[in-house]
Amino acid sequence: MKTRLPLAYQILVFQCAIILLSTLIGTAGVVWYERQQLDNEYEQRALVIAESVASNDDVVESLQVKDPDHHIQRLAESVRIATNALYVVVTDRNGIRYSHPNPAQIGQPVGTPIPPDVLAGHTWVGIQMGSLGNSARGKAPIMRNGEVIGEVSVGYSETTINQQLLGQLPTFALTVLLSLVLGVAASILLARWLKRQTFDLEPYEITGLLEEREASLQGIHEGAIATASDGTITLANDEARRLLGLPTDCVGRKLSQVLPADRLLKFLSGGLKDEDEVLLSRDRVLVASRRGISVRGQEIGHVATLRDTTELTGLAQGLGVEGLTDALRAQAHEFANRLHTIAGLVQIASERGIELRVSDDTVIARSALDSEDLITVLGNLIDNAFDAASTSAADRWVSVSVTDKGGEVVMKVQDSGPGVPDGVDGLIFQEGFSTKNGAGRKRRGFGLALVSQIVRRTGGTVSVVNDRGALFTVRIPVKADVKL
Repeated sequence: MKTRLPLAYQILVFQCAIILLSTLIGTAGVVWYERQQLDNEYEQRALVIAESVASNDDVVESLQVKDPDHHIQRLAESVRIATNALYVVVTDRNGIRYSHPNPAQIGQPVGTPIPPDVLAGHTWVGIQMGSLGNSARGKAPIMRNGEVIGEVSVGYSETTINQQLLGQLPTFALTVLLSLVLGVAASILLARWLKRQTFDLEPYEITGLLEEREASLQGIHEGAIATASDGTITLANDEARRLLGLPTDCVGRKLSQVLPADRLLKFLSGGLKDEDEVLLSRDRVLVASRRGISVRGQEIGHVATLRDTTELTGLAQGLGVEGLTDALRAQAHEFANRLHTIAGLVQIASERGIELRVSDDTVIARSALDSEDLITVLGNLIDNAFDAASTSAADRWVSVSVTDKGGEVVMKVQDSGPGVPDGVDGLIFQEGFSTKNGAGRKRRGFGLALVSQIVRRTGGTVSVVNDRGALFTVRIPVKADVKL
């Protein structure tokens, strides 16, 4: 198996290479800039000397008379030696030399023509190749009565300039070395920090863990949704998106941006107890649990698991109708006729001192409701009616009627209780709302909400009015497409 270089060392190598390359490029730039500065410095130095010689009266007079006693040569050489220049050459307007470090060159024309700027009475600087090699030059015109009669050219060898530049390189090298040392040290610290941040895992190992986590989250049957401490969604598997109706881009958004302001949002935000809460989400009944997420001893968010328990089989322990639904289910399995299911309630009503009245025309036709939904709707309505009737001082009764009228099944459940309080008739079908204050009931406000949910799902309606007590009416189409 091919050995992989650890990420920390890869980063160290790349960082060092980048630092070395950057340093070399920077050094080259600095050296080039310094060389340009030195060339400019020596050109200006040569020009100052050339202007000084060109303005010397003895030079002007000697050039005017063709310098028969070589006075210009002696003066130029003394200046050259004093200034450590490569040469100080004086010529007439035609470029004939009157001075040169090599006396044999006197009387000979210069190797490079006099620049037009000088012949026009201006100075000139630059780098040129001449008989003494490449040099930084400064040239000035010799003027008499406003007329150019010659020029003075002073040059400094590029070798001299290079030597001065080389003399500065140790300082550059020290700076480069210091930069490399600091860069390597910083790279080592960065590599160690990255190792700690990734728990000493390599990129391919982190990739494998993420792939395994994603596969596991999407493979489980339960919904899972994680949130940060500020309510931002950090994770949601496909099942959670399906159950909660979340958009595909929900990760990174706040809970309040993707969920309505109901008990579900309150639960996920920490407003309810965290264990086994029963919640309604659209047409589904969910059992949810919420746990904190801690990293290195600090809580950074929460994760909630969601179980779809829409069917009555998964709800019997959470909706407050345990005994009633058990009795109804037993009767439904014991008798083929659904009327016997309702008849099984008589014994339960008698035990509570309540008279159960079933209308003579009661018949259960085939409708959009399946057996479990039928038991859930009637069971919750009758259970609520029993609770209401039990508060009456006398004449306790519950009336049940199920008829088939005009292509729909009509269920009516009425009690002898105090009726629905004023102002709450529009709230009693909302999840979590309850007018019951009795002790010993674990959860409240789910029965009627569940009834409303099932009825809406099957295309029906549910309503309540006060008629001696509360009268609930459910209308379900006999044949309707069930909304999934």
